[in-house]
Amino acid sequence: MLKRIISILIIIAIALTIFQINVKAASVPLGSVEVNVTKENIKPGEEVTVNILFGTPLGAYTFDVAYDNSIFEYVKSEGGTENDNGTRVRVTYYDSTGGTNPRESMSVTFKAKADLESTNPTDFSVTAEGLANSDASQTYDDITNPIKKSVTVEPKYEDYTISLNYTGKINPETEKEMELITASAMGRNYDHVKMQVGVTKKPSDSATVKLLATERTRKEVDLIQDGWGEPDGYELGGKDVEQILDIRGVFSEIGEYTIKISLVDKDNSDALIAEKEINIGVEEKQTSDGNTGNENNGVDGQEDEESNENITGDTQKPSNDETQNVKDEEPETLPKTGMTKYVYIITIFTILISVYIVINNIRKKS
Repeated sequence: MLKRIISILIIIAIALTIFQINVKAASVPLGSVEVNVTKENIKPGEEVTVNILFGTPLGAYTFDVAYDNSIFEYVKSEGGTENDNGTRVRVTYYDSTGGTNPRESMSVTFKAKADLESTNPTDFSVTAEGLANSDASQTYDDITNPIKKSVTVEPKYEDYTISLNYTGKINPETEKEMELITASAMGRNYDHVKMQVGVTKKPSDSATVKLLATERTRKEVDLIQDGWGEPDGYELGGKDVEQILDIRGVFSEIGEYTIKISLVDKDNSDALIAEKEINIGVEEKQTSDGNTGNENNGVDGQEDEESNENITGDTQKPSNDETQNVKDEEPETLPKTGMTKYVYIITIFTILISVYIVINNIRKKS
């Protein structure tokens, strides 16, 4: 009877031991893990830290934080021994004291690359394995379904400016070469931009404006009628943007014009990107003597010399040969001066004396 009781107790003890081992070996989910970042919008060159909060003290863990190495570079970590393979940082920790120094969090710090020139949305992705409580009496399920945290690296964008440059004056019905410039030191990136151009002011209802440009296909378009860019638009954005469009302006009448130039985003229901109103004065063409006229006497306002003479009425200057001929000719009569009468008196007096001397000599001989 005693042996039977001892056997039963031994069986119960073995069963309890096996049950206890199974309980210890069974892992449970660590459902309280939280991932956050110090900032969600990051400028190029700035740092961001990924914090992982366990929710319960852990004596052992291995966490992997995956990142996009085209956007970030690894800086440092806190909470274990780290290893960076270029796309993933692995942090491993084990409490060698046997449970007196568990951890409740860890972190990894990254730096956004300084040369980024566009908006870059991305994720940090966190997984884990080898999770155990402080004394290793409880293990937890691996985190195989990544916990993701989204961030965006974005430069400090500057507004786009629009300018229309040309030299000299603009005359009616004469093509004027111009440069239409879109610029920004750091322009936000757009995949499909369209330029729209309109006339908001002109000297009369009958006045017309043409802004002509030539596409890569050598097709000439009028920006007033067609705008600029393919139907689905063109790309715009980046650092030190300066897009220069060579155009030729033709204005039909003298007076003041106002041109409105707009850039719109085709991907966002033609949302306005930038807009500029430019005032342009068209003046009557001037001739070389400062008079004005509408004659089309040359290219870009250079008047024909013969036309200028007809307009001003100036006679032609004599040539050098003609001047020499005039100098060589002798006058038919001498110019009169105030001494002429004295010459006459002296001449008469001289004749009288000569006559007197001749008569006196004749008398003496006789």
